Parts: sequence; C-alpha cells; structure tokens
Amino acid sequence: MSHYPMVPGHEIVGEVVEVGSDVTKLKVGDVVGVGLVVGCCRDCNPCKTDNEQYCNKRIWTYSDVYSDGKPTQGGFAGAIVVNQKFAVKIPDGMAPQQVAPLLCAAVTVYSPLRKFGLNASGLRGGILGLGGVGHMGVKIAKAMGHHVTVISSSDKKRQEAMVDIGAHEYLISSDATKMQEAADSLDYIIDTVPVFHPLEPYLPLLKLDGKLILLGAIETPLQFLSPMILLGRKTITGSFIGSMKEMEEMLIFCKEKGVTSIIEVVKMDYINKAIERLEKNDVRYRFVVDVAGSNLDQ
Repeated sequence: MSHYPMVPGHEIVGEVVEVGSDVTKLKVGDVVGVGLVVGCCRDCNPCKTDNEQYCNKRIWTYSDVYSDGKPTQGGFAGAIVVNQKFAVKIPDGMAPQQVAPLLCAAVTVYSPLRKFGLNASGLRGGILGLGGVGHMGVKIAKAMGHHVTVISSSDKKRQEAMVDIGAHEYLISSDATKMQEAADSLDYIIDTVPVFHPLEPYLPLLKLDGKLILLGAIETPLQFLSPMILLGRKTITGSFIGSMKEMEEMLIFCKEKGVTSIIEVVKMDYINKAIERLEKNDVRYRFVVDVAGSNLDQ
C-alpha cells in the first residue's frame, strides 16, 4: 500500500555528510549504499540471526512509516537519514552508478545461492527471465564458476544473453525438443519472472535434489503437479533480497570478480519518460537516476 506524498527510490548510493554521536561504523566522506529496508524490530529470530529482511516489522526505504510515525522517503530525495545498521560502506574503487543496482538486484540473487549452498564452482544453473534481476543472476552465477543457461519464452534475447552478458546456453521454453534434451541437467533455477507462469515446464530441467528458487513477487497462485517434485526430491522455495551481512559480502565478491551491472544513467527530469520505457520493457537493464547531478529545484 502506497503512502502519499511519497519520495520513491531504493538502491541508493551517496556520500555521508553528517553522522550522529552514536555512529561507529561510518564517518563523514564515506560512500555508502542503502537497499530496500531501513528498519526492523531487532528482537525477533530473523533479526537476531542476520536475516532482518524477514522481520515482520521491517520498514521499507520509502512509502512506509518509522516507529515514531514519520514517513520514510527514498533515494529520489536530495538526502536521506538512515540508521547505520542499514547503510553499507561501498568498497573503494567501485563506481557509485554501477554499485546502485547491486544493492537490490544483485543481492537478491547472491543471497539464495549462498544460503542454499549453491555458491560452489562447477554447478549448472538456470536463470528464468532476463531483466534487471536476471541479468545480475547470470553475471553472479558465472563469477561463482557456474555453467549458466538463460531460459526465456522467445528467441529475442538470445544475442544479449549469450554475447552481451555471457550466458553459456540459451533455452527457449516453448521448444519441446530442446527442453527435453535439457532434462535433469540443472542444479538450480532462479526464477525472476514477476507475473504468473506455470512451473511445470521448468521442473523437469532440475536434477535430483534440484531447487527452483522464486524471486518474483506474484499475486496469482502458482501451479505444479506434486509428482514432479516428489519423484526428484526437488524443492520449490523463495528468497527475498538479502541481509546487510550478505550485502557487504556481495559487494566484496563483486569487486573481486569484477561483476558490474548494465545500466542507463538518467537525470530526474527524465523520470516520467523512464517509467514509460519501463512499462515497455525498454531498458537494459537498470535505470540509475543521477539525483546529485539533477536540478531538483525545477
């Protein structure tokens, strides 16, 4: 539920200009990032086990309300005040505009691969859907040493998947012959598709004990036949962004492996046009808004 007036924007990168008296982990001048969450209860099991993104009292970076009743305002603002727990220091040498999409899209993929023990080299993974999250999935999985297959509903993204992003294989879900040939070949599938789609076509691609990891927030009930799970001891699971600890790990990983996002930088006066293009799926693969370089007084 949106709360208006609203200042949206997550995946925020900026410079610390002031710190409170109790701040110990950051200092003025540090370049830091803020993701999708800026608050939690700190008392529940998720909070005490470094899984604060699953706290039932989590506070969103924008369009939410702090415990004192004040609204949260996102990254499209000229400045943001945030508790040090929810600000991560950006490693030296990483370009701020490249880091921004990592704070949500990249950690959303990194977290389940790490959590489910799928970060060892030599695995075979599938990425279903090639958008903002999907393209980071390909890049991170490759950096982990995985053989990566992009799974799509058509052939139109083959060039960008194979050449621009570097996937090893490209599989069209409507090609029954190729799908059959790929059966029992994947250790996992990361499903980034945010709209309803049947799961049956993809489950046979998984090996014994394979995992189908849902990342898209879908409000329509999904469907699958239980024998497709039972007869391969397969798992359908989900994951939501990542913890602050995982975000720190992910940034170090991306710096060490040279993982970057594919972006288009725009100014604030282009926002309406950018939204129109998003609705047409006309962005490769993330818009990054240069707020500091925009004239916010217009």
